[in-house]
Amino acid sequence: MGFVFGKRGSREQSRRSTSIALMFVFSLFFALFSAVASAQVDARVAPVNVHLYEGIEQTQNAVNIRLNGASIRFTALNQSTMEVFFQPDGVKQLPSFAIAEEILAADKTNIKVSEQADQLTLDAGKLSAVITKVPFSIAYYKDSEFLVAENTGAFAYETMRGVNFTLQDDEKIMGAGQRVLGMDRRGHRLPLYNKAHYGYETESSQMYYSLPAVMSNKMYVIGFDNSASGYLDIGHTQKDVLQFEAVAGRTSYIISTGDTYADLTKNFVEVTGKQPLPPRWALGNYASRFGYKTQQQVLDTVELFKQQDFPLDAIVLDLYWFGPDIKGHMGNLEWDLENWPEPEKMIKELKDQGVKTIMITEPFILTTSKQWDSANSNAVLAKNLQGQPRTFDFYFGNTGLVDVFDPVAQDWFWQFYERLNQQGVSGWWGDLGEPEVHPSDSIHRLESGWATADEVHNAYGHKWAEMVYKKQKLSRPDERPFVMMRAGFLGSQRYGMIPWTGDVSRSWGGLKPQVELALQMSLFGLAYTHSDLGGFAGGETFDAELYTRWMQYGVFQPVYRPHAQDNIAPEPVFHDKATQDIVREYVKLRYRLLPYNYSLAYENSLTGLSMMRPTFMHTDKADIDGSLSYMWGDAFLVTPVVEQGQTTQQIDLPAGVWFDFWTSQKYQGGETISVDTPLETMPVLTKAGSFIPMLQNDIPHTDTYNTRELEVHYFADKSVASSRYVMFDDDGVDPNTIESGQYQKLVFEAQHQAQLNISLSLEGWFDSAPNNREVEFIIHGQTSFPSEVKLDGKVVEVSNKPKKPEVYAAWYNSEAKQLVVKGVLGSKLTVDVL
Repeated sequence: MGFVFGKRGSREQSRRSTSIALMFVFSLFFALFSAVASAQVDARVAPVNVHLYEGIEQTQNAVNIRLNGASIRFTALNQSTMEVFFQPDGVKQLPSFAIAEEILAADKTNIKVSEQADQLTLDAGKLSAVITKVPFSIAYYKDSEFLVAENTGAFAYETMRGVNFTLQDDEKIMGAGQRVLGMDRRGHRLPLYNKAHYGYETESSQMYYSLPAVMSNKMYVIGFDNSASGYLDIGHTQKDVLQFEAVAGRTSYIISTGDTYADLTKNFVEVTGKQPLPPRWALGNYASRFGYKTQQQVLDTVELFKQQDFPLDAIVLDLYWFGPDIKGHMGNLEWDLENWPEPEKMIKELKDQGVKTIMITEPFILTTSKQWDSANSNAVLAKNLQGQPRTFDFYFGNTGLVDVFDPVAQDWFWQFYERLNQQGVSGWWGDLGEPEVHPSDSIHRLESGWATADEVHNAYGHKWAEMVYKKQKLSRPDERPFVMMRAGFLGSQRYGMIPWTGDVSRSWGGLKPQVELALQMSLFGLAYTHSDLGGFAGGETFDAELYTRWMQYGVFQPVYRPHAQDNIAPEPVFHDKATQDIVREYVKLRYRLLPYNYSLAYENSLTGLSMMRPTFMHTDKADIDGSLSYMWGDAFLVTPVVEQGQTTQQIDLPAGVWFDFWTSQKYQGGETISVDTPLETMPVLTKAGSFIPMLQNDIPHTDTYNTRELEVHYFADKSVASSRYVMFDDDGVDPNTIESGQYQKLVFEAQHQAQLNISLSLEGWFDSAPNNREVEFIIHGQTSFPSEVKLDGKVVEVSNKPKKPEVYAAWYNSEAKQLVVKGVLGSKLTVDVL
């Protein structure tokens, strides 16, 4: 619109026209401003829950809720667990990495839907979701007990997506994977981006293996099935809000509930996948360092273990197997024959001595390596934006990264593993798999399409482990794979992953957080999380006390693997006699405990329950803060000594009656006790009513493992009227043991009222099972000489001192308050003590 000011018009008309025009323009501007302001207001309130309920559709396996511009799918994965998948229209989604393949493929638990005018109830059996239609909201209940509710709910924008929940005032939260923050992680905003933390000690908010999952003392677990770079804000930005956010990825979460903390772990791990049984040798002693440089050094080291009378089951070869120096050779994936002239002969010689060879591999192919041209020409590396290999510099040189998401790249990568397989290698160590360096503009090829590094970073180690595990099973179908990896995702345990806590400082500060790190991972299924015993990084001089305390703790963690930079030897055989003499007894104890430890592995594979357990899992109390002591299975309460010069240890005992494992001294639970801690001893207590099966004799390696001669400790107290324990036994090798039923269960039962009655019976069979077992029961807590002892219903003489093993049936040790009864188990064995 134009306005003309001519000679014909009067000045008044001109003024009037100008005034009207200005008013019109002002009115138009005001209208436009109001519209813009309104739009701005709408934009400002958009993050608030504006999902509008439009309808519901139920299929056989899921319930779909239609919203304006989005849908939410509820799938019951078991009666206590749901997957909730928020799918905004037109937003890219990635496949699930957290949920086990067999769960995705299986028929799902039906959801019972109850609809009222203003709400819906979706009932899976033990977990239900209550959906309010207007304003749209979701709350979760265990039976009729409230668990948690979404706050403003799910959100998805171009650079951020996620979901948030309301936290209760007294709520405590565990989770987020490897962090050194204390057991309760509330109040922290934590990056979800797997990243190395070299030389950490008593504080770390970001480490090698993050987990996008939380466990609440209100009895629920939430796992966010999103592999992208993001954050887990646990009441930090807003004290009453738990928020998961990521730059991209799958907008899905898994929620589980249970009656106990053990149930929480079991129900969640049932969905994300149970750990397959490891080879039995994985529970033995390892020789490992950074690193053995020659074939002869390896052979000499193994020989020294034999000379010094240390059991040994495996030796781990670090990066020197493919090059003489640290830098410039990564990606060779072939033996450096100058320093390793006869690798097959070496591997066979070691295997003949019961020692398995574990090899390190990394996913980086340096441009200076022997395989660069092959990797480039076969297009198996992560791409740049131009479709060429994305190369970058990092500590070891200029490199590309194997695209483990791409099946073609997996096949290329596996050919080198297979070649080593044929040479006799027994296990794989995947290092730097965060990946340690992963440029954001790297492009990966998934089966479902292309993805950037930031979309899939946290699943890189997960896919690598899957590749190694599945292809190893095809290569050696009669053996259990061994897959040790530094990083992964929710559910990586289903690929046999054995994680460790990274490059910890070789210091007292490095030792202190190891229990916390292992417990936090174990609660979500990563039960084999362990530390480099003795510490890895730094250290100027050998600290015998620190080393001894760390090695003592290792007996009661899932994997016994000393490992360190070799400026100070990590192997006990290179240290002074006094240190050797203490450590040797603990290594031998580790082996004698194999029947108990292997049964823990079986229980973990069957149920998902971890080997290391927080004490609140024993008591099921709400207090989750303590990580000084922990349970090793159900029987042991372990308290590592983590302070230099410490001569006594204060221990808060859970309820019940407890025995000192070393002395049989009895303690009443629910109290704080003080235990002497000379260097030779660490505090270990056993719960009354526990059976602990052990080998009677020392063995040099697990190839000689046999349960023909068992020593079974029972800790008797009348406060425990009855107890039951199952010991697991099989050939230690067959990957299909559980599925095929090729195993035995030794079932121990005790009744303790007017008298003590113990029975041992057999269930099942496997081909190499002993026909009979010689069993020596050591009954702790027998305060007086028994008036009568029966073995299989027949009265036997009780001596006051041991006779020759082949002669005595029972004798009483008045000093230790122990009754020892020896019998032979065919199909059943009973002991009655009056």
